[in-house]
Amino acid sequence: MLGMFKSDPLKKLQKDYEKKLEQAMEASRNGDMRANAELTEEAEALREKIEQLKS
Repeated sequence: MLGMFKSDPLKKLQKDYEKKLEQAMEASRNGDMRANAELTEEAEALREKIEQLKS
């Protein structure tokens, strides 16, 4: 019964991943290529964690 109130770690990681990609896109639009690269790298690390949890 209480299990329905537990958060899904996969959903949280997916949301964080999408947020990082959005931030990277905004940094790119603003011409900050260094921030874009860092945020993209962080997003890729999150994607790898997501893939590990799925398998």
